[in-house]
Amino acid sequence: MTFLYRLAALLLGLLSTAHAAQPLQPWLDTALPGARIRLPPGVYQGPVSISKPITLEGDGKVIIDGGGRGTVLTIKADRVTLRGLTLRGSGDSHDKIDGGIMAEGRDLLIENNVIENVLFGISLHSTTDSIVRHNRIRSRAGDSADRGDGLRIWYSTFNRIENNDIAQIRDITVSNSPHNRIVGNTVRDSRRALNFLFSHRTLIEGNHFEKNSTGIIALNSEGLIIRRNRIMHAMDASGAGIALKETSSALIDGNEIVHCAHGIMADSPMNPTNRIVFTDNLIAHNVTGIYFYGAKGGHIAIGNTFRGNLWPVSIIGDGDPLNDFWWGNYWDDYQGFDRNHDGLGDTPHELYAYADRIWLDTPPTKFFRNSPVLELLDFLERLAPFSSPGLILRDSAPRVGKSR
Repeated sequence: MTFLYRLAALLLGLLSTAHAAQPLQPWLDTALPGARIRLPPGVYQGPVSISKPITLEGDGKVIIDGGGRGTVLTIKADRVTLRGLTLRGSGDSHDKIDGGIMAEGRDLLIENNVIENVLFGISLHSTTDSIVRHNRIRSRAGDSADRGDGLRIWYSTFNRIENNDIAQIRDITVSNSPHNRIVGNTVRDSRRALNFLFSHRTLIEGNHFEKNSTGIIALNSEGLIIRRNRIMHAMDASGAGIALKETSSALIDGNEIVHCAHGIMADSPMNPTNRIVFTDNLIAHNVTGIYFYGAKGGHIAIGNTFRGNLWPVSIIGDGDPLNDFWWGNYWDDYQGFDRNHDGLGDTPHELYAYADRIWLDTPPTKFFRNSPVLELLDFLERLAPFSSPGLILRDSAPRVGKSR
């Protein structure tokens, strides 16, 4: 009986090997430009390359296996469509950007594909006016820093990245790529959900980012619109829901940022007219709700809800805190009244630093923040201040009543 089991396993292995060896490149080489190739179900051999405008479809029943070499499928043409394929088994070189798909061209459509057991997922290089949507992307297991990017967008403009399911990757990196739309995607269990470098005027809307080290990081990326995203559980020591550095003219609107080390981190815009605007965001149950650093000023915060944060706002830097504009925000620790029932407090909400100034002025002491000694010192400072507390912010018309 054991011999029969071994013989059956050997035959299945031989059949599987033969099945996996089906060549795909001849299909692509012999197709006429504009052709639609609907592959029969099965496993096909990669890596392969597309160099003409064609449509390649698998109806969810086709696997292209790279055999652990290079990138599974490379596109170097305009007007190519990939749909309903499973791509797996790339090489493992970060330098060569081995991955599932490497695409270069215009008017590409990459939709409803499964990309798994690859280093990088989809790389768009010099790609314009293209759509990547409804794909499922996974890198390889292991430490997040050793994985590849789920999406790598490089020198690419006017593309739409929509409704993709992405997890177990390193980052999504958008570099030198302005005017893209990133809408409705889910990114989980990764390092940086979105990492922007010199990528101006991009829309990030309606995405769900959960259990990543950091949600959205933007460096030198002007005019971002970050709207109606849900960012949760970015709890690494340096983690943040949204982090902006040397980035101005940004609109942060209607997001839910919950249970992060820092809800929002931002420095000050270099040009005072290029404000960073925060409106109608829910900032809840974070260690620090908002953390501003650098020269004070350059921020506008209107209609946000601060609830259950250990520290609602921390600001480190020189200058006048009144250079930041706060109005109509809901603060769960506001102690005023609304006697005329207009929904706004009768007195401003002011936030002061008492013992907090110790770690604000000397960042290494942050390690002891929330320790019993500092808690006692903060209590005594508030009870009978022995020095003038530092004003952090003044909201001239805090919202009262029902919060979001």
